[in-house]
Amino acid sequence: MLFELFFWLKDEFSPLNVFRYVSFRVVAAMMTSLLISFMLYPWFIKKLQSQQIGQVIRDDGPDSHFDKEGTPTMGGVLILFAVVISTLLWADLKNPYVGVVLAVTVCFAVVGFLDDFLKVRQESSAGLSGKMRLCIEFGVVFLMMMVMFHTNAFDYSTELYLPFVATDRFSLTLPLWVYVPFAMVVIVGTANAVNLTDGLDGLAIGPVIVAAGTFLILSWSAGTVLQQEVVVDGQRYLQQFDIAEYLMIPDVDGVQELAIFCAAIIGAGAGFLWYNSFPAQVFMGDVGSLSLGGALGTLAVVTKHELLSAIIFGIFLVEALSVITQTVSYKLTGKRVFKMAPIHHHFEMKGWPEPKIIVRFWIIAIMLSLIALMSLKLR
Repeated sequence: MLFELFFWLKDEFSPLNVFRYVSFRVVAAMMTSLLISFMLYPWFIKKLQSQQIGQVIRDDGPDSHFDKEGTPTMGGVLILFAVVISTLLWADLKNPYVGVVLAVTVCFAVVGFLDDFLKVRQESSAGLSGKMRLCIEFGVVFLMMMVMFHTNAFDYSTELYLPFVATDRFSLTLPLWVYVPFAMVVIVGTANAVNLTDGLDGLAIGPVIVAAGTFLILSWSAGTVLQQEVVVDGQRYLQQFDIAEYLMIPDVDGVQELAIFCAAIIGAGAGFLWYNSFPAQVFMGDVGSLSLGGALGTLAVVTKHELLSAIIFGIFLVEALSVITQTVSYKLTGKRVFKMAPIHHHFEMKGWPEPKIIVRFWIIAIMLSLIALMSLKLR
């Protein structure tokens, strides 16, 4: 909105030209979402408390978690609000990728909201059935993929690229009927992996912020073409520099605008973390974890970093695999691999203090993102 207004007025007031640059609007979006969070969370937490919207603790959880019973939940509603408002204000709304990512994020938030609402209303940790939730999520992502492949606004392909390998050396073009299910699994899998990670104060939002920062860099690099005016023999020429081509990474025209969306997640996430850090004053709930996970998964797909995202989302991946491993092992052998799944509860049961688990997982998330960013040059 503001981008459109300032772009329209730039001829009347030349300093407004600065709003053309994604880098400037990235900072503006981050600050906007951060301020929204800081300003509204104290009021929002009191509102949740007055409505008695509190966390329901699973019966088989660690004993220390029963002290958290009744802590306000569904704080992800305000994260979503801050992200959407900041993106609408500062992103180019004519960009189709912005619309797609926002649509998936909001739809997954609705699914999470229904899940949280049922948990609070029924005073149970069950919520929406797993099968129903997955059906809705896969349906949303399938519609997104159909829009992307059957709308001329998108310049998108079914190619896959290997991390640390130059795009001109390897690209695997998959049939549409293979790529679409694969992309759907990436997005839905990421959403539910983030949801599983959200079990300790600040544990999920830290890696989410780190991953969003990584995709801020990746999306800006994948879609930005720098222009510079050069003078040769008295003649002026406009020289273009394609960053994706130089770095030999997937080139997706238009995804640079998603850097603004990523910045909004970072700002909103930092504002939420202020109140969610140990001991938490508010939890994000499924409305936050599913929407943020869906957003990250969609970013991985639209920027063509589906395989690289396995590194970026390493923490979420391990959390999800620990649950799968525990379930399969118990059904087949009757034995548990971990003391409790997801894996962060395993460390709790071993006696690790909650803050230690959280900070160590954050450190691992940062290391994995740095490894992923190394792929920009090690090709």
